[in-house]
Amino acid sequence: MRAVVGLRRWRHNPLRRRTDLVEAWVALGALVLMFLAVPVIGWISGTATDDAFRRTIRAQHEDRHRTQARVVGLTTAPARVMYDPETSAERETGRPVIAKWTAPDGSRHTETVRSAPATVRAGDTFPVWTDRAGHLTKRPTDLTTARTHAVLAGIGAAAFAAGLVEAARRLVVRGLYQRRYTRLDLAWAQAGPDWGRTGAGS
Repeated sequence: MRAVVGLRRWRHNPLRRRTDLVEAWVALGALVLMFLAVPVIGWISGTATDDAFRRTIRAQHEDRHRTQARVVGLTTAPARVMYDPETSAERETGRPVIAKWTAPDGSRHTETVRSAPATVRAGDTFPVWTDRAGHLTKRPTDLTTARTHAVLAGIGAAAFAAGLVEAARRLVVRGLYQRRYTRLDLAWAQAGPDWGRTGAGS
């Protein structure tokens, strides 16, 4: 940051080395990229992710259907706690039951549903999600979850871009430091043999 602030002053400083000016311009370029390019990259990535999720959600709603299943038998398995990463609900209690339902194509199905509400009894109905053939599937992803993933993707892309900019800046500065040390070693090798002698360099 000091290199950027002192860029104008260093341009006319007689003690300025060429590497100092290059380092200042590199720092200024990195700062501009941090404030302009990095947010744009994050926004583009978040928007692209949101569009992709919206297309996925539309496809899921076209292929998945919500229907009512009727409980025809209970199992002895205890109720359990489930986590569905595709929904905004963090936890959902459920129990395995034997249920029957009619698929969108008119076919009838009877099988074990492992995520029925814990309070259902024989004869009760509850909603399930199936594909067009009537096979059980997960509920479609909701828009809230899609937006959350899009925001996280945008933040992640912006952070990654910022890391790349900073890594590139550090790499260039490291090369400049090595060049300075090399020139200093050469200058010292030329001046070292005469160091401390009276009239050296005269």
